[in-house]
Amino acid sequence: MNEKEKAIIVGIYLPFESRIKEEYSLEELQRLTETAGGEVLLAFTQQRDSVDRAWFLGKGKIEELSVLVKELEPDVVIFNTELSSSQIRNIESMIDAKVIDRTQLILDIFAGRAQSKEGKIQVELAQLNYLLPRLSGKGAGLSRLGGGIGTRGPGESKLETDRRHIRRRITQMKRTLNEMIKHRDLHRERRKKNEVPQVALVGYTNAGKSTLLNQLTNAGVLAEDKLFATLDPISRKVMLENGKEIILTDTVGFIQDLPHDLVAAFRSTLKEAAEADLLLHVVDAHHPYHTEQMAIVEKILREIKAHTIPQIVVYNKSDLLESYNKDLGENDEEIYISSFQSDDLKRLLALIEKNVSKYWKLHTFQIPVNRGDLLAYLHRNGKLIEDAEWDEESEKWRVNVELDTQFISPELRQYELVNAE
Repeated sequence: MNEKEKAIIVGIYLPFESRIKEEYSLEELQRLTETAGGEVLLAFTQQRDSVDRAWFLGKGKIEELSVLVKELEPDVVIFNTELSSSQIRNIESMIDAKVIDRTQLILDIFAGRAQSKEGKIQVELAQLNYLLPRLSGKGAGLSRLGGGIGTRGPGESKLETDRRHIRRRITQMKRTLNEMIKHRDLHRERRKKNEVPQVALVGYTNAGKSTLLNQLTNAGVLAEDKLFATLDPISRKVMLENGKEIILTDTVGFIQDLPHDLVAAFRSTLKEAAEADLLLHVVDAHHPYHTEQMAIVEKILREIKAHTIPQIVVYNKSDLLESYNKDLGENDEEIYISSFQSDDLKRLLALIEKNVSKYWKLHTFQIPVNRGDLLAYLHRNGKLIEDAEWDEESEKWRVNVELDTQFISPELRQYELVNAE
């Protein structure tokens, strides 16, 4: 068993930011450090009117931190805000330890968690884009990058190469990723042609999305009480009570200050959310800052142009609340559940069915006897009001079905009785 790396985390309290929000952000940085395999020795903070452009904290405070580093001998010092190359260079000139920031820590976790080839390429691309403008800031710190937190993925070898090589590598990876995106888009288009509604799980990391997917589909997805337990999107079929199928997709979790390069690199993966018919915004109802987490998720959904998609807010982990009323939020847009309560899962599936079906209208079709494929299609994608009846006069099957208009293809449209309502 590998010994945990020891870390000091560093934060700053600014007057224009909520003190509660800053404390929560620092707590989250500690959890991120633990997720990366580290052990936090202490949190080192300073209250300032503004960030020091040269030192992040004041120079005197960095000197104080340097003394602590000599006493505690941490392996890494992690700052809670993205640092510039000059800040990294200045801090490393005074601190005898590896220095990384929140962005690099998150990228490091993603590098360790990505399983698919696409996911690994996306993470390395984000890391290289992050590191390229900061090469000059690494300076003497290169000699201390022996491994561990902040060095997974492209690692030390990439830092030792020149910018031209890194830019060439970025171009190559973008080309490979674009080919994978085309392949993913083909799969997505095929699913759309099959007219199966797409439902995407979105939410803050560790809100319970993967657990919910497992409970609804037996997907066997890794679900741990850790930040970013799973990265690669997983899609599974779910059968609703009315016999209609949906595709349920688990997407990467969001987090405060999610690195811009990471959002850009994972844009193809996040398309699973941006092109869904319905979003399940999973919220950890027990978390003390769940309202702030919801706001962060909504912000990222706006960034990927997914904020206009119909949404159900799923307040998860409600069994951990001291008290709650199951009737709270029982409408088309909100529901309180526990992923481990079968009755709650049934209520959630019923709400999904209601949302997916709310745009359905009654249609009547006369289907020729030799078009059993169209009858099967209506059974699969619509809700039959009654069994199909044989019409002796037209010698066709008469079918009354509730169906979303978008699922009526031009071929099917020619058999609809337009005066039927």
